[in-house]
Amino acid sequence: MFLLAGLGNPDKEYQATRHNVGFMAVDEIFRRYSFSDFKKKAQGLVAEGNIAGEKVLLVKPQTYMNLSGNCIGELVHFYKLDAKKDVIVIHDDMDLNVGVIKAKCGGGSAGHNGLKSIDNQITNNYTRVRIGVGHPEQKGQVVDWVLSTFNKTDKEKINFAIDLIAQNIDILILKGWTTFASIIGEKINGI
Repeated sequence: MFLLAGLGNPDKEYQATRHNVGFMAVDEIFRRYSFSDFKKKAQGLVAEGNIAGEKVLLVKPQTYMNLSGNCIGELVHFYKLDAKKDVIVIHDDMDLNVGVIKAKCGGGSAGHNGLKSIDNQITNNYTRVRIGVGHPEQKGQVVDWVLSTFNKTDKEKINFAIDLIAQNIDILILKGWTTFASIIGEKINGI
């Protein structure tokens, strides 16, 4: 079983913000595959389904970004999942240009409070799919930046990135993050 979590904030006011690209990606995966309706579980919304013959839990923590680990940690422990093999987290990344997708297993949080929370609850050794949301001009603008919406051009780039992730999520599940990253890179560079 895989736990595929998108990070974001639950309130409607945050729905289309940079910090919520993880939720947006999970919503697109949900739309493309046959999943049960989202139900409240472990401080999150959880839908069950299959991708490429593998059971998958789609998760949207409802604890707000900074406490994402509470939900994910509870689910990992309940289902006795191996974080390195079974956990995939999709999240925003300010260190990447808008729409750039990178994947890796393990690493630091790079100041991302959602990742810090997950690291504290389970481990830092899980697969991360990073979606670039760009960086504000000044460091003091970080909070306003991640809680802001995208302009038209950036929204198109984000929609393209989310579409690519959803199209290739089966590869991530079946073949791992290195193959997924290679295929995504080829598709982005081919455009």
